[in-house]
Amino acid sequence: MPTLTSTVTSTLARAADSDRRRTSASIVLRSVLEHGPVARSTIARLTGLSPASVTDYCARFARLGLIEEAAAPRRSNGVGRPHVPVDLDSSRFVVGGVHVAVPYTTVALLDLRGRVVASRELRHTDGTDPGPVLARAADGLGALLAASPGCRPLGVGFAAGGWVDRDTGTVVEHQLLGWRDVAVRELIGARTGLPVHVDGHARALVNAERLFGRARGSLSVLHLFVGNVVDAAFATHDEVHHGPRSQAGAIAHLPVPGGTEPCECGRTGCLQAELSERTLCRRARAAGVIAGVNPMHLVRAAADGDPVAVRLLVERSRMTGRAAGLLLDILNPEAVVVTEVGAIHREDCLAALRAEVGAGRAGSVIPTSFPDSVLAVAGGSVALDVLYRDPLTASPEAI
Repeated sequence: MPTLTSTVTSTLARAADSDRRRTSASIVLRSVLEHGPVARSTIARLTGLSPASVTDYCARFARLGLIEEAAAPRRSNGVGRPHVPVDLDSSRFVVGGVHVAVPYTTVALLDLRGRVVASRELRHTDGTDPGPVLARAADGLGALLAASPGCRPLGVGFAAGGWVDRDTGTVVEHQLLGWRDVAVRELIGARTGLPVHVDGHARALVNAERLFGRARGSLSVLHLFVGNVVDAAFATHDEVHHGPRSQAGAIAHLPVPGGTEPCECGRTGCLQAELSERTLCRRARAAGVIAGVNPMHLVRAAADGDPVAVRLLVERSRMTGRAAGLLLDILNPEAVVVTEVGAIHREDCLAALRAEVGAGRAGSVIPTSFPDSVLAVAGGSVALDVLYRDPLTASPEAI
């Protein structure tokens, strides 16, 4: 009869074996993503896994429909068997992406390389009550899938600003939307019948950068998101820091040197109050540059030569650089990715941001790798991160 000690030891050994298999599978699929088309022998050399293990994982991925054999290269000397490379099969599966922002929801379909297959913006014309907003998002995904024959969904990723608890699938608090304790995973899952994965948008974009963007391969990455919500995320050695109940990255009330904007908390110069797109657009309206609340109208005015528009955008990017400098001092990441409308679209804004960071560290600061699809990518990357971390659990219902 087994003893309690032997039972516990056996259970721990099985758990360790499962973790090793999951890690090995992730490494192999990531290698195909980064290097494909790539020979199995090359994957073995790059990963340090045995050729037999790589062959086994590739066979499993092929059965799941995640990879396929590419056309065999010609033999240069006509001797020996050619290596048949493998590559991701980007034609079969997609993930859904949902990003809820203050003015609208973005719904999208992404392929396995993180490329946007289809997307749509759903404006909050009837308010931001979470039930109707999430129902419209789920129905919007369904419409995208119906218009994309041949695309089969593996799951849905959801991203938003504010306090988002990944483990419970809940938006705990989003003050600008008026959301509190919203069971996103449950609501979207019930409407779509698909697995739903939930995270904050700054963390989602760190995952997008390390999987598909210019920060791939960096040992540590900081992402600073400056929209209506201002927050951050930090990843080291391929792991994004979440903290207890996923509260890491809440920087809205960090003081910005030189800030003058009053905050709802009663202080002056808080990061979100100073840099929010709502603040930017309010200042632009007061200056007579734009009439609405869309920061892209300000970008277009600057492109048309309006000096006030240029000044407002450059000054905001400069203040963003001060915030990035503060976070760099604390975290010292290898790469800093900034999602901020000025730095994305204008070289003078990016230069102003980097100047505030300082010449010695300016080269580590880059704008988002997804300038035209950042919100769509944020939502979809939540699901793609789960896939690449544990690819052998790809939903069999989607096959």
